[in-house]
Amino acid sequence: MEARDPELKKELDATLHARRELGEEYDAALVESFLEKVEQRLDGTVDRQVRRQLAEQQMVVARGGARPKQAAESHFGERFGFAIVSLVLAIPLSAIGVANADLPGLVVTWLGIVGVNAAHAAHLWPWQRASRSRTPE
Repeated sequence: MEARDPELKKELDATLHARRELGEEYDAALVESFLEKVEQRLDGTVDRQVRRQLAEQQMVVARGGARPKQAAESHFGERFGFAIVSLVLAIPLSAIGVANADLPGLVVTWLGIVGVNAAHAAHLWPWQRASRSRTPE
């Protein structure tokens, strides 16, 4: 999915136009519908990238080569998947936070999202992995 996806832009424009015509009472249904389309687009993008990565790994194995050490130690897939899940969940969580507590709810929601992502990133930092693998003497 590109940063400026013309198809999603058309969907957003259509959703906003429908909101103007239908009024605020249909906001939840319109937002839910748009979020489902965004989620489907993200799922498709992630699926394509995972399939491509698996195909590359299968080609390396089929050629008899071992995976490079750097690629084997890399946690790119885990980081990328966690980031995608965080972004997908951030949308409805933000809406819930705003609906229940306005701006403070949104701020608390995003502080939680950033905190969870920071903790996850700290778990994957190379120097912390090395220190965890050492045994005390």
